[in-house]
Amino acid sequence: MNTPDADGVLAEQLLRLTRRVHRIQKRHLQQRGLGITPAQSRLLRTLAPYASPPRMTDLAERLEVVPRAVTTLVDGLEASGKVRRVPDPTNRRVIRIELTDDGRRALRELRGARRAAAEDILAPLTDEQRKVLGGLLDTLVDGMPPVED
Repeated sequence: MNTPDADGVLAEQLLRLTRRVHRIQKRHLQQRGLGITPAQSRLLRTLAPYASPPRMTDLAERLEVVPRAVTTLVDGLEASGKVRRVPDPTNRRVIRIELTDDGRRALRELRGARRAAAEDILAPLTDEQRKVLGGLLDTLVDGMPPVED
């Protein structure tokens, strides 16, 4: 009798959960009528914390994608008025990307959509289960167990 590959089962469960998270988040984005894809959402969230507008190469590094992928995302977000390209004040050959007021409004809506999607996914869990899951996910994301106080 064959025993199931426990790590393989876990890996499949994680992949299925990831796909479910993306589907639910996409649904919430569509319901809010933002006209933003999940990839564009990720770029906006990555752009937001910068104190000054970053270069596209900075965004590509942070997103762990090729610069061409960032160009395509910026093109779409710029066309919808969420970001704009601005010249670098010290090097006119460098273009930087900044959020517009509409982009900031969209980010607030995106945060709401993400919270709603997370609530949909986490609804079956008790508060204690959520706490345990949070600790497990921290361990998986960081690659080490969390430090206990």
